[in-house]
Amino acid sequence: MWPFSKKGISGFSGSSTAEQVTHGIDAIGLTAIVTGASSGIGVETMRVLALRGVHVIVAVRNKVAANDIKEAILKEIPSAKIDVMELDLSSLESVKKFASEFNSSGLPLNILINNAGIMLCPFMLSKDNIELHFATNHLGHFLLTNLLLDTMKKTAHQSKKEGRIVNVSAKAYIFAYPEGIRFDKINDQSSYSKWGAYGQSKLANILHANELARRLKDDGVDIIVNSLHPGIILTNLSRHMSVIDGNYYLVLFSSIHDLSRNY
Repeated sequence: MWPFSKKGISGFSGSSTAEQVTHGIDAIGLTAIVTGASSGIGVETMRVLALRGVHVIVAVRNKVAANDIKEAILKEIPSAKIDVMELDLSSLESVKKFASEFNSSGLPLNILINNAGIMLCPFMLSKDNIELHFATNHLGHFLLTNLLLDTMKKTAHQSKKEGRIVNVSAKAYIFAYPEGIRFDKINDQSSYSKWGAYGQSKLANILHANELARRLKDDGVDIIVNSLHPGIILTNLSRHMSVIDGNYYLVLFSSIHDLSRNY
């Protein structure tokens, strides 16, 4: 059994809700961008940030779905401040367009949550002819972060409030190809593995966060960068998973979790 009810040093456990974790926090005046907030954990992230007073910019491919969710949240939280903008992370052109429009808006940016992603899809290429996992999960977010970084730095400096960048990764980074990130074989269909490709993209999320955190610290910039594993949550991210895939992931994740408790 996974000890979801066992509290860690933070005082929270795997069964703690976002509302519980953020209880008592007044985030009025902060602005956040959340990618992929039209379904799954992105929706709950958006809802709770809005509940705490954050102005949330929802960056999504499906604006219709996002607007429906926005309306539902506004019924629950009339004071919520939510805007929906179009963003397709698998398209570098779309990323550049989104960043340009946001930077031109004059809005501050305190928080960037790189949440959107795909998982275990068949071999496909993005609009830029890059393997789809790597293009969507890593490159799109990597470019987005870089294009928004000056705005985040300016916001942190002027507001005197620490900024936050969060890359939603996964413990599935362990499924990456044995050699790690195969930069010279990103588009090699003949040796493609959906688990390897997904793991590779999640490993890239972690490495990106680690290196960016180091550089910002060295430059004295007041922005914290983290990567996280959100746990196993049943969302439409698993739409490409077979029953066998799901069982394999659950069993292996359970083994990793148990092993980590011994160290």
